[in-house]
Amino acid sequence: MNTHTTSSPLPVNRLNATSLNSSLKSSLNSGPKAVVIGAGMGGLVSALLLADAGAQVTVLETHAECGGKMRQLRPSAQGKQTDESLGIDSGPTVLTMKWVFEELFAAVGANLDTELVLKKLPVLARHAWSADAGEEQLTLYADALQTQEAIGEFAGAAELHRFNRFCRSAKDLYKALEGPIIREASPSAKKLAFALGPRGLATLASIGPMRSLWDSLGGYFKDQRLRQLFARYASYCGSSPWSAPATLMLIAQVEMDGVWSVEGGMRALAKAIERLCIQRGVEFKYQTRCSLIELKDGAVSAVQTDRGDRFGADSIVFNGDIQALSSGLLGVSVKALIPSTDVKAERSLSAVTWSMKCNVKEHRFNLDRHNVFFENNYANEFKDIFVDQKLPATPTVYVCAQQRGLERVYQSNEQINADESIFCLINAPATGDRHALTKQELEACKAVTFSLMKRCGLELDLQTAQSIQTLPENFHQLFPATGGALYGQATHGWMQVFARAQAKTPIKGLFLAGGSVHPGPGLPMAAMSGRLAGAAAMDHLGLIKR
Repeated sequence: MNTHTTSSPLPVNRLNATSLNSSLKSSLNSGPKAVVIGAGMGGLVSALLLADAGAQVTVLETHAECGGKMRQLRPSAQGKQTDESLGIDSGPTVLTMKWVFEELFAAVGANLDTELVLKKLPVLARHAWSADAGEEQLTLYADALQTQEAIGEFAGAAELHRFNRFCRSAKDLYKALEGPIIREASPSAKKLAFALGPRGLATLASIGPMRSLWDSLGGYFKDQRLRQLFARYASYCGSSPWSAPATLMLIAQVEMDGVWSVEGGMRALAKAIERLCIQRGVEFKYQTRCSLIELKDGAVSAVQTDRGDRFGADSIVFNGDIQALSSGLLGVSVKALIPSTDVKAERSLSAVTWSMKCNVKEHRFNLDRHNVFFENNYANEFKDIFVDQKLPATPTVYVCAQQRGLERVYQSNEQINADESIFCLINAPATGDRHALTKQELEACKAVTFSLMKRCGLELDLQTAQSIQTLPENFHQLFPATGGALYGQATHGWMQVFARAQAKTPIKGLFLAGGSVHPGPGLPMAAMSGRLAGAAAMDHLGLIKR
């Protein structure tokens, strides 16, 4: 619940208002200078907080608009983008942890529900398995009683009992870790143990944090379909359930707390934060690539761009993959002072995606906003990706139908749902900097992806579809130094949570935000990283938020 309140502004006459505007402009021009590199979620949040605290903020963004991975694509018959007002969400499609954004907006005197139209989705996701040719399906609902009824019908009373036990563990785990991990600027095992206390440590011990998520879920579920469903949450962090820690089961609680749709698509959230930034004097420079971070006496001093522009800076927030810094893309001086990621750490998942306008035939599967289609041999998917570094032969398929999910009367199974906005995604290895997928690989990938959906009762008309395909090499071009990895480093092993880079760096005045740094990937986590980076930069600049 948003509890932020503001006092009513005092009335001013026109002369006083003019003086006030002049004073505000003078104030904005006299504050310390902050440059934010990257207008993804972390960068936007940092810019907003810094500007609200009184800094002169300039945001430099390579692409033509804000949002980073929150992009929309507009396919046409020729594979080119059209100028339609609402494109297809082709990045993050799920908004969870609404409280993160409520707190952010409240911190700058705004209201999330005033700035955006958000609606809580009644259905979390629909699932089908190829093993039973899609005859057996499971829908998880926002309403807990509905979900329990669905689980009982799907897997029986005994498995429902195990599911309820799993839910209690996930809820206790989330409650225990939100403060010492998600909100903490510099988490450590010692701090975690102190913050948890005996009861929290007992909760952590009960789930076996040293075990993998897959192993831990085996202690809850006998039905392998449910084990597979909840193991998939590891992929939300770009990781393998066989290597990710059991603590990632808390993501289940995050979804059960609510999933929201955003009117105008996910990019509308980025645009709302951009709007608040501009109101506070932030200057955005789009289609401007940063080429160098200048240092003087071990501290940041300026940013240079590929256009030859130079922006002086008392503080810099870098909102990009940390590998771009440690690989030298922004200068050898920065590279020398930013430690490279542990060579043992693995890149997270990349993806192959299709952003489509197509006809949809619903045979045995009624499409909702969020849908997941599972293949057999789940372990093989992650072996193919992380061990063999190739596209999975039996991928899990995620489908987002962003026109579904709210007060929609579904057509009958015999009807064709024409010209729907569909986003399809399968996991892929982050090898976009060293392997261009061949035509044969892509054709095989497409065949198994859409065949799985058809076997599960959903058919997309590929003959007439308008589609844009995005590959790991495309993601690598969009987000340099990543190989196409979409989540930074994979969260493999319990200690990885403490191994992520934090907002503060060894370089005075340089701070980090984004999914490759603490607290990790995902839209709310990236926003939280922006809050942490913004707070650290404000402290460095001597700004006190009143």
